[in-house]
Amino acid sequence: MPPSLTSLSDDARIALDNFADRASGLINPTVRLGVTGLSRSGKTVFISSLLHNLLHGGRLPLFEPVQSGRVSAVRLEQQPDDAVPRFQYEDHIRSLVKDRVWPDSTRAISELRITLEYQSASGWNRLFSPGRLSIDIVDYPGEWLLDLPLLGKDYRTFCEETIALAGTGIRAELSRAWLALTRATDSNAPADEMRARDLATAFADYLKACKADERSLSTLPPGRLLLPGDLDGSPALTFAPLALTPEAKPQKGSLWAMMERRYEAYKSVVVKPFFREHFARLDRQIVLVDALQAINRGPEAVQDLERALTDVLACFRSGTNSWLTSLLGRRIDRVLVAATKADHLHHESHDRLDALTRRLVDRAVQRIGVTGAGIDVMALASVRATREATVKRDGHDLPVIVGTPMAGETIGGESFDGHKKTAIFPGDLPADPENLFERIESGENIVLPDVSVVRFRPPHLEETGGGIKLSVPHIRLDRAMQFLFGDRLA
Repeated sequence: MPPSLTSLSDDARIALDNFADRASGLINPTVRLGVTGLSRSGKTVFISSLLHNLLHGGRLPLFEPVQSGRVSAVRLEQQPDDAVPRFQYEDHIRSLVKDRVWPDSTRAISELRITLEYQSASGWNRLFSPGRLSIDIVDYPGEWLLDLPLLGKDYRTFCEETIALAGTGIRAELSRAWLALTRATDSNAPADEMRARDLATAFADYLKACKADERSLSTLPPGRLLLPGDLDGSPALTFAPLALTPEAKPQKGSLWAMMERRYEAYKSVVVKPFFREHFARLDRQIVLVDALQAINRGPEAVQDLERALTDVLACFRSGTNSWLTSLLGRRIDRVLVAATKADHLHHESHDRLDALTRRLVDRAVQRIGVTGAGIDVMALASVRATREATVKRDGHDLPVIVGTPMAGETIGGESFDGHKKTAIFPGDLPADPENLFERIESGENIVLPDVSVVRFRPPHLEETGGGIKLSVPHIRLDRAMQFLFGDRLA
């Protein structure tokens, strides 16, 4: 995050927090891993599966410390921060493994610590390293991350950008009621609490309509209007963009002045504390995205996902930590952008999902003018809910995926009860993502490939002879672990 987005007092507090973290880390080496995602991308499932596979000896062939046998013990530790809610791993894994339902999505920040005892691969390091690494997993909503760019925008800029975006594509229809109310409002009229509430409600309804599954748009700040929590009804959340001509001067005591004050309060009360107390203390970060959902919703959803990734990657203070910068101001030196739900595709399309997501990230990196150092991309499934098979059709082998659709899912006119398995052809992704983006940007009226968005239940896990359930199956979760913290176990 550029220094101008924080005050000197914020920087001082961040430096003190980082100094305390590093001092503690001399005794107990720790990596703070941020986990976030954009709209139903599976943050809770990712964390639960990661923990379950580490704790229950999951198949992790690409996670070198486990594959080589150097990890001797893994255990959950007490919650490191008393003021932060604990990530309720036990409840979430019970939902996945016992009840076979997906856990509730992330609506607030939570944290959990897991510690790995290991033997260093280097004889020299074994002399000086305690052979212990704690990983503090910080789970937070993607909407909060997309709020961080607001720290660098004044109220007028926020209004102009938000109203301009609302008039484009499908947003023009979704924002019709809010924009009509906004345009009928005199921004320089005396401050009116009821008018402010009406505008804020209409604006929040527009954001919720954009986020709905049938649209799946991603760029939706301010995020707390979607997830108000205990601030629901507070003045800091009762604001909306207003229209004001460039030459007009806002009047003291006007509705504009009220909204501007509340916008600044939102940044001060909501965004800055999250940045200072949590985001600025992260070492590594994974951003989960549901690229398949965006593809199914059409070119506009894909473009909006790219816009959101541009905003997200601009937030990270990426770069390598020296001993001095790590004491005074951390840099997130590794960022992983992971396209989830790879199990909704046949393995032949996994590389295509990876390539499409990589192209989204590369374009975002180019737009913000930074290097891609420390940024990686992969397609994964935190929990593999399907298996692959082949069926004969018209004398040809057709690759399919087999799973148990959730109750209420409908395929080809057949409604499922949550118990019956079925095989479906998952569709194909384009082999050339570059050509796809060129066609989208040209404004050409194209139809994106139809890929599976069927919601499957979590898999049934068999029990071993001792009655212990096997670890949660996954796709490339081990590769994600290796990138995010494997080097800290060398």
